[in-house]
Amino acid sequence: MPQTPSRAERSRTAILSAAFELYKEQPYGRLTIEGIAARAGVGKPTIYRRWNSKGAVVLEALMEHVPPTAFPDTGDLVRDLRTWLHGIAGLLADPDRGPLFAGLVGAAQLDPELAEAWRERLYRPIRAAGADRLRAARGGGGLPPVDTDVLLDLLTGPIWFRLLVAGETPTREYADAVLDAVLRTP
Repeated sequence: MPQTPSRAERSRTAILSAAFELYKEQPYGRLTIEGIAARAGVGKPTIYRRWNSKGAVVLEALMEHVPPTAFPDTGDLVRDLRTWLHGIAGLLADPDRGPLFAGLVGAAQLDPELAEAWRERLYRPIRAAGADRLRAARGGGGLPPVDTDVLLDLLTGPIWFRLLVAGETPTREYADAVLDAVLRTP
């Protein structure tokens, strides 16, 4: 017999769904805890018991509905890097999901709580997985002799730059070109 979700879990689900739907409808700056609470059918205290800010709620909602791209480990580092970069480019190029991530990055520049939530929940875990994978592969050759953090920046930075600064859609082909250029670096 399936177990009925607890009231707390139903509230959490309603809040995250409301935050995600509202964020798809309007820019992050126009979202409010009041609006999320009203859409979810809960009181503001219910939200604040679990999340300390609007940014934390919206980020969790986004992560729940659009899981981040994982760093694969098939044993073939170049293929894994390519798959990972294709996932990032595909996510950011998606007309429904890319603008949501881009909007949060922009909003994080003005919202320290959102910036910290972004780093803690999304950036650091993905970055750690990538660094672990690169360190493990370092002995096999094929990687430029640069610091792991620098290498990760060289791989992902251009994709984010293309979207956030140049206003262009990152593509799989662009991700391939970035990877090929980085791996050719002496």
